[in-house]
Amino acid sequence: MNYDKDYQEAHSNPKSFWAKQANAIPWFKKPSTILSRDNNGIDRWFADGEMNTAFLALDTHVLNGRGEETALIYDSPVTGKKRQYTFSELTEVVARFAGALSRQGVAKGDCVVIYMPMIPEAAIAMLACARIGAVHSVVFGGFAAHELAIRIDDVSPKALITASCGIEVDRVIPYKPIINDALVMAEQTPEICIVYQREEQPCELIPGQDISWESALQNAEPADCVPVKATDPLYVLYTSGTTGKPKGVVRDNGGHAVAMRYSMASLYDMQPGDVFWAASDVGWVVGHSYIVYAPLISGCTTVFYEGKPVRTPDAGAFWRICEEYGVKGLFAAPTAFRAVRKEDPGCALAKQYDLSKLQTIFMAGERLDPPTYDWVVEHLQKPVVDHWWQTETGWAIAGNHVGYGMAKTKAGSVTRPSPGYHVDILDPTGKGVSAGEQGSIAIRLPLPPGCLPTIWGNHQRFIDGYLSTFKGYYVSGDGGFIDNDGYLFVQGRTDDIINVAGHRLSTGEMEEVVAGHNAVAECAVIGRHCDLKGEEPIGLVLLKDGVKINDSDLERELIQRVRDSIGAVASFKHAVVVQRLPKTRSGKILRKVLRSIANGEEYQTPSTIDDPACLVEIEAIFKEKGLRE
Repeated sequence: MNYDKDYQEAHSNPKSFWAKQANAIPWFKKPSTILSRDNNGIDRWFADGEMNTAFLALDTHVLNGRGEETALIYDSPVTGKKRQYTFSELTEVVARFAGALSRQGVAKGDCVVIYMPMIPEAAIAMLACARIGAVHSVVFGGFAAHELAIRIDDVSPKALITASCGIEVDRVIPYKPIINDALVMAEQTPEICIVYQREEQPCELIPGQDISWESALQNAEPADCVPVKATDPLYVLYTSGTTGKPKGVVRDNGGHAVAMRYSMASLYDMQPGDVFWAASDVGWVVGHSYIVYAPLISGCTTVFYEGKPVRTPDAGAFWRICEEYGVKGLFAAPTAFRAVRKEDPGCALAKQYDLSKLQTIFMAGERLDPPTYDWVVEHLQKPVVDHWWQTETGWAIAGNHVGYGMAKTKAGSVTRPSPGYHVDILDPTGKGVSAGEQGSIAIRLPLPPGCLPTIWGNHQRFIDGYLSTFKGYYVSGDGGFIDNDGYLFVQGRTDDIINVAGHRLSTGEMEEVVAGHNAVAECAVIGRHCDLKGEEPIGLVLLKDGVKINDSDLERELIQRVRDSIGAVASFKHAVVVQRLPKTRSGKILRKVLRSIANGEEYQTPSTIDDPACLVEIEAIFKEKGLRE
């Protein structure tokens, strides 16, 4: 494999390049049309091809004589349980559960919401949907009822699949009350709710609404793989939107499968039989792409881990997994390694384990800060690859492609764009800028296979949000620059999305929750740098005239409101009462300036500000509260 050759071909002759990559997967009907446009005028890949993603992930390996090789390893330090599935075993249980879904009336094209912890049944449910051509929408198990209800209403599921509980370190989180509340709030309720009962905390089922996983499987016949078009949707995954309403990113079957197979080889250097561990959750895009689909499609062994990098039981948890299962590639957010460094600064626990099979550590999901990078490299003596991608793209826009041979690394850079992504840096008018000059990171159309073709149920939002800013480009929403060597540096978001421990969350959505308190007249939520989580939200609150409330009581109530509405994942822990918010004369809150203040960065007072003195007041409050870097 030659990076320069492939990058150039993918740019100059994308049809030829991606036709070659498509040959790496078995099609029911091989595509003859490689690139075309759909009725919305959007570029689509392999439109006349037919296939089935579950077949690619499971059946094909069994048919090729690899059925007894390990497909999935489940390791749960929070419950003390371990389980391994061969490709044959996983194919059998997926086929049976697919048959159970069919018996409940779920058919090709129907949507299924999955609200599960990190247990094998989550992957089984996803693959079972894919097997019968149903569209799954996984919702992270840490989201509150309100967030779940919004997603249920948007996707209108035929069925909902959940578990009785999740486990957070040593705390059991009942899922069923959340489900019940969400179904009361939602208008588009599913016809059936299938509940996997966990022995750690079983739940009471509601007659006429709920059925246990075991009951659903009784007498269920294994379902065959249903052929789908390459352009048919595989899943909908919601990502935070700047309006507060989540966006349902649509992923198709064909382009996704080709991108997963190609990226596993080119970026991660993973081949059939290798063990790959993405230490994430199926509720996020990493879990979809690199816990479930890409490893299995590539014939690799994937690790399903229900635990944390620390406290399950200690900061050696990652190294124990790597030794026990012979992990070749480890992928996690920088937050995970910052947590390990905090509890084991000398990385002494790593020395207790044999990490000889671990070849590369991959990081993504948030900015990889140099101290974390240096710490991992120093103590583990392993290559660290920082790469950058989005829920919308499904795989890396840029990275250090190990499959092509490690390129020279540069601190702060995500290295070079992946073949298929033509990345440009544009100024506000849409013109390209010089090397080293900052601007908006945009990807020239067509996007490569695997990227979103639309937003579920709202194509205009896709156009407005991604394609209308610069003609002929997908706008990433991130700013950065490319240096003279073609290395990409991602500087951060250009909208109000913040990245908390690798999770993209909308500050606009948090503002809606905070503003709903009856004492709050106006508010702004900004992201502040956090050594452990990358970013953390801070709320600035103006009280209604005449309201008398203790600041500590208000902060406690607002924290609880955000937790109840969005979930603990938001990590909202600070709400500060201020007398004024900095605004332009037209009334726009100067959030960028507020972020600079919170992060201890230099800033220029905008000429458009209506009251410059309020910035001094806010600086003083942040210092007093210990909220300024």
